[in-house]
Amino acid sequence: MQELLARLKALDPNASLALRVIACFDELVRGSVNTQGLLGAAASLSNCVAGYHRQDSGRTMRVAPNGLILRDGEVKKWQSALDADGQTVWLERDGPAHVNDTMILERLSLALAIRDGRRAEDPLRRLGDLLDADVDAEQRRATAVKLGLTPTLRYRIATLPLFATWKQHHALLEDVVPTRFGPLHVCVLGAAEAHIGAAPCGVGVAMAVDALHRSFATALVSLRLCSLPEVPTVVADDYGGLVELLAQCSVDQPMLDVEELELVMQHPWAARTLDALLRSASVRDASRIADVHHSTMQARIETIRDLLSFDPTDGIGRTRVGLAYLAWRVRHSSALDLPAPSQR
Repeated sequence: MQELLARLKALDPNASLALRVIACFDELVRGSVNTQGLLGAAASLSNCVAGYHRQDSGRTMRVAPNGLILRDGEVKKWQSALDADGQTVWLERDGPAHVNDTMILERLSLALAIRDGRRAEDPLRRLGDLLDADVDAEQRRATAVKLGLTPTLRYRIATLPLFATWKQHHALLEDVVPTRFGPLHVCVLGAAEAHIGAAPCGVGVAMAVDALHRSFATALVSLRLCSLPEVPTVVADDYGGLVELLAQCSVDQPMLDVEELELVMQHPWAARTLDALLRSASVRDASRIADVHHSTMQARIETIRDLLSFDPTDGIGRTRVGLAYLAWRVRHSSALDLPAPSQR
């Protein structure tokens, strides 16, 4: 499916978007994602509330595009609805259906039917509780044990968009978890693991089971540092404590130097130049990494210096520009800006 998706992407955008929906639910079913996660995926893909009702049990669930369960609101008959396998699924969209609504409902219905068939032998996964810093530490430890994690070992959290491309999907502890960026695909890895064969993917630092919320926070930053196709995977270890600093900043309140750096980043060569400068010990080394002449690199650095209130090559200024550049990348990340499959 992933190979077919890659072939169709350039040929037929509408077919590509439909296959993205199929590939997304295929991966979620393979990972035994729970009902809330499946509905959250459908809601995120369609950008409207997704609902589910099981006729035999009378169970009903409605999930918003941010992945959270809705406790209120009237359940009514919607235009975008599907009855199959003893259940009804729907999208709460006002007005005409979007082009991929039918595909989303079909794959959601199939995924839920498979999920119901596995329910007796597959325990309910609640990774969200394990990764939420607001949940009591004792409860997080208890959740970890229920999920089969060993309290004396360390683990990493990996985060991916729902439309991540998988080369091979191994057996993993995984779920769809609500975040401030919408529902994301989340996996638990061993401390020695850093890659899962999917992109884009952010991998957090290794932590004990009662501190996996910190690994999750660093995984979110790492995901937003990804840039396809150049940087498909980012491992938080590569940036150390800088990632945790970035995790504490927001888009609305970025680090002070980021605003100054916005002027620099208007130059088309800025990103490559700053990246080379930060990875080198000298201007000459930076020239080699950026594959430009030494005089060209020197001229670019002079331009950057003129636009900033500090010297980006001297002492603490080098640290400041490096952290500001990483924060700028997070602020302008496109790792989660995938095309919505429900566009008309």
